[in-house]
Amino acid sequence: MAAGTGVFAEILDGDEVYKYYHDGEWKKAASGKSVAIVNPTTRKTQYRVQACSQEEVNKVMESAKSAQKAWAKTPLWKRAELLHKAAAILKEHKFPIAECLVKEIAKPAKDAVTEVVRSGDLVSYTAEEGVRILGEGKFLVSDSFPGNERTKYCLTSKIPLGVVLAIPPFNYPVNLAVSKIGPALIAGNSLVLKPPTQGAVSCLHMVHCFHLAGFPKGLINCVTGKGSEIGDFLTMHPGVNCISFTGGDTGIAISKKAGMIPLQMELGGKDACIVLEDADLDLVAANIIKGGFSYSGQRCTAIKVVLAMESVADSLVEKVKARVAKLRIGPPEDDCDITPVVTESSANFIEGLVMDAKEKGATFCQEYKREGNLIWPLLLDNVRPDMRIAWEEPFGPVLPVIRINSVEEGIHHCNASNFGLQVKLNQTP
Repeated sequence: MAAGTGVFAEILDGDEVYKYYHDGEWKKAASGKSVAIVNPTTRKTQYRVQACSQEEVNKVMESAKSAQKAWAKTPLWKRAELLHKAAAILKEHKFPIAECLVKEIAKPAKDAVTEVVRSGDLVSYTAEEGVRILGEGKFLVSDSFPGNERTKYCLTSKIPLGVVLAIPPFNYPVNLAVSKIGPALIAGNSLVLKPPTQGAVSCLHMVHCFHLAGFPKGLINCVTGKGSEIGDFLTMHPGVNCISFTGGDTGIAISKKAGMIPLQMELGGKDACIVLEDADLDLVAANIIKGGFSYSGQRCTAIKVVLAMESVADSLVEKVKARVAKLRIGPPEDDCDITPVVTESSANFIEGLVMDAKEKGATFCQEYKREGNLIWPLLLDNVRPDMRIAWEEPFGPVLPVIRINSVEEGIHHCNASNFGLQVKLNQTP
């Protein structure tokens, strides 16, 4: 089944523009305007989605607020039942959704299918754990506090927040959308999803699976459009009670504008791999390749800097170089290891980091090569703290190696970062 055909056909209008989802129906924007989604591999328009207006956002928010009141009274077992049903439908349609991921964000074909399947698993997991967590009340007695006798009793329980605005990123648009949708729904909230432009069609197909599962009208909504026109309007909307965002520096701007509502965010990172003298270098090299270059390094938790002890750095670099040479580079349809990065602007940013490192004397372990959005994997040795690549997140297949003389030096570099971190410390047990 091709994307946009069969069960998904109702998402498309007559002009082959994907509709947005509001109040249980697929709708066209009143303006007739649309937003183009460019295929990273061909660099040609692949899809088009509706350009929703602020007025249409207002209507979506009204529906979400109304639907949430009834949903909050829905028994936990019923919420979980619908989530399990949506998970099954999502996995049933893994191939057409994966096809969209390949064409929208150049995700390798097998990885695209895996993303959809694990998204279904995550929805089911959320349903199961939600019943357990939300079903637990907390019983307190007054003698828990100094000076009080056991004369009073208090029973607490969790209640939903209201309308949750979910904003996932391009790199895992389905998985990081359901990671917001599932918890919001099981907790009794309604949901407004604003998908990324690159990844919007994959998200719309995913939302259709929830539609087919039979959730109440207005409970789940998906608005598409230009961030410049509805982005701030959404995040500052008085109808929003919580924002769940995954992305980069935009999250900082959202936090400043959103006001006094709960925020759940995962922003940029410069995740480090610290390699000590007693590490198994073959194991480390394998982990660096997997952690640093899978999906062309476009992962929030990818290894983005290697901090290697000087005494093992030469050997480690040679082992990583040998593995880089074996990576397959090409289109996502061929299930290559390295595929085009998501946009031309992303490729230009990565190239800027590479050229800065070159000007400042970094050692290129491979020849730098780029064709369109496709950047060949590159390991940069002898990177110094005065180079941008030492601190900035490339979100691409370029990995810097910084040589250190002590573990303290490596930890100091990590702590000097502006980002929150995941750190992998490679040494024998």
